Amino acid sequence: MYGYVTMIDNTIFHFDIPAENPEKLKAFYSKVFNWLIYRCPGPEEYYMIETVPVDEKGAPVRPGVNGGMHKKDQPEQKAANYLLVDNIDQSIQRINDFGGTIIQPKEQVPGVGWMTQAIDPEGNPFALLQSTR
Repeated sequence: MYGYVTMIDNTIFHFDIPAENPEKLKAFYSKVFNWLIYRCPGPEEYYMIETVPVDEKGAPVRPGVNGGMHKKDQPEQKAANYLLVDNIDQSIQRINDFGGTIIQPKEQVPGVGWMTQAIDPEGNPFALLQSTR
């Protein structure tokens, strides 16, 4: 699903776009950029976005970043980039030390790893993932 790599460079590996109307936004991005966007199975309204093709494991087959889209939780919710990190606890400490704020405590995502959400000193949201794969 995410196309994890074995060496971590603290790089963006996924983006998330919140939408008031995901089907309408799906049509927009599909038509404008020719992205492949499809709804994931399950009760939540979540869509995967392929800006580049993926292999059978979900890893991009060429340079690029894929993402997702979901129904907004709050009207002011902004898009967020997800960064893959080696040590989430160390990254959380560095965010706090250098003026960022953790807005969602570290939580385990079963079968995926540990995740947290933060904002930088100017209020831009981002998320971190330490993979257990």
